Amino acid sequence: MTPQSSGGIKFSNGMNIPVELHKVRVVQKLHLKPVEERYEAIEKGGYNTFQLNTNDIFLDMLTDSGTNAMSDNQVASMLRSDDAYAGSQSFYRMEQAVRDVFGKKWVLPVHQGRAAENIISQTFISKGDVIPMNYHFTTTMAHMELNGGKVFEIYTDEALKIKSDVLFKGNIDTVKLEALIDQYGPEKVPFIRMEASTNLIGGQPFSIQNMMEVKAIADKYGIMMVLDASLIGENAWFIKQREEEFKNAPVSEILLTMCGMADIVYFSSRKVSSTRGGGIATNSEELYMKMRDLVVLFEGFTTYGGMSVREIEAMAVGLYETTDETVISQSPSFIEYTVNELDKLGIPVIMPAGALGCHIDAMGFLPHVPQKEYPAGALAAALYLVSGIRGMERGTISSIRDENGNDILADVELLRLAFPRRVFTLSQTMFVIDRVQWLHKNRELVGGLEFVEEPAVLRFFNGKLKPTSDWPQKLMAKFREDFGNSL
Repeated sequence: MTPQSSGGIKFSNGMNIPVELHKVRVVQKLHLKPVEERYEAIEKGGYNTFQLNTNDIFLDMLTDSGTNAMSDNQVASMLRSDDAYAGSQSFYRMEQAVRDVFGKKWVLPVHQGRAAENIISQTFISKGDVIPMNYHFTTTMAHMELNGGKVFEIYTDEALKIKSDVLFKGNIDTVKLEALIDQYGPEKVPFIRMEASTNLIGGQPFSIQNMMEVKAIADKYGIMMVLDASLIGENAWFIKQREEEFKNAPVSEILLTMCGMADIVYFSSRKVSSTRGGGIATNSEELYMKMRDLVVLFEGFTTYGGMSVREIEAMAVGLYETTDETVISQSPSFIEYTVNELDKLGIPVIMPAGALGCHIDAMGFLPHVPQKEYPAGALAAALYLVSGIRGMERGTISSIRDENGNDILADVELLRLAFPRRVFTLSQTMFVIDRVQWLHKNRELVGGLEFVEEPAVLRFFNGKLKPTSDWPQKLMAKFREDFGNSL
C-alpha cells in the first residue's frame, strides 16, 4: 500500500505515522510567549480566541479557512494573472478547472463561501421555506434564516455520538428526510443541502451511497440538490478509504460522481483549493441566470467576483491539486494521528477522525462546567493559556439565543484544533498532544465563562466573555509550578 492511499507510512516498529509529503522552502516565524503574556492577551481578547493577535499565538489552529499552505505551482501561477476588470483570462482558466474537477459548465465567482450562501439564499429561499441538510454551518443558517427559511438537520442517530465506529456520520437520515418533505410539502423545500464534510460535528463525511439515496428522494419530489463542496476533497478521500465500491477509484472520479448528483455546487476556495475566494457552479443555464445578477450587485463583475485575479489563478491550480491524493491526504492523516493519540490518553475526542481538525469533546473534558457556562469556549481559552495554541470553540457560543433571550444549547460542545493543509510538522503536532494531555490532568482547575459583550449576529466572532471565577490565575500558577521558566 502506498503512503498516499494509507494516510501515513508504516515504520519498522509497526507504527503508522504521518509523514510530510512535501519539503519546506519558505518559513514564517512563530512566537511562543511566556504564560504571563498569554494571560494578558486572552484577558484583552475577552476570552475569545478570535480576538487574539497572531503575534501572541504559537500554533494557530483556529481554522483551515484561508490558512492552508499554497503550493509552488500556485504561487507561480499568480505571476501570469490578467488584470482585466471584465473578460480576464485568469477567470477562464479557473472556469475550466471547475469544469474539469467538478464537472459543472456555468461558474460564478464570489469572494468567499458565505457570499455564495448569500446569493443562493436570496435567489431560492422564500419566507416559510424549510431547508433540510445533514448539519448546519453558522453562516449558512444565518443567511437562510435572514431570507425567511428554517433549517432542519436530518442527521442519523450516530451523528452526535462522540465515539463511534460508523464511518459516515455525515449522512442524511433518508427516512426523516422524506417525512419532513411530506410534512411541509415539496413546494416549501427549495433545495436539500449536503455539506462535505460536516464542519460543526467533527468534520464527518457522507458516503456516495447516501448521496445517491438522497438524490433519489430529491428527484422523486422535484427538489434541487445543493452541495457545499468546501471540504469535498477530504470527503472524497474518506470515500476512497471507507467505501468499498470506490477504494480503487481515483479521487478525480469520486469528485465528479459527487458533484454530478448536485444541481448547484458552491465552495469556499479558502478551504478547497488553499486560496481566498469561492464560487458557485451548475450545469443549468436557467439556474445560472437566476443567480448571475446578484453576483454583479454584491460581489463584482462575473469574471472576478470580488477576488483579485491573482487569487483566481491560484484557485485554478488548487482545484486541480484537490484531485492529488498526496495533497488531500495530508490533513486527514495528521488529524487521525492526533485523534488516536489523544484517545489512547483517555481524552474524549470525536471518533472516527474526520476532516478539518481534531475535535475535543469539551463536556467530556470538563464535566464540571455547566453547558450554560460555555465549556468549549472555556477549554479553548484554557488551552491557549497553557500552550499558545489557538483553537476554535464550536459549541453554544457558536449557537444563538431564542426569542426569549435564552441560549439554544448546542448539540455538542467541541474544541476544534484545525489542521490546515501542509502547515504543521509532526513535532508541532506532538507539542499539541502534550499540552492537551497536561491540561486534561489539571482539568478541574478550569471553570466557565459568561458574556460581557454579545453581538446579535454570529456572536462567536466578536463577542467578549469573562471567567466566572479566578480559574485562569489558578491554572497559570499550576503551569508555572510544573514547567518552571519553560514557555
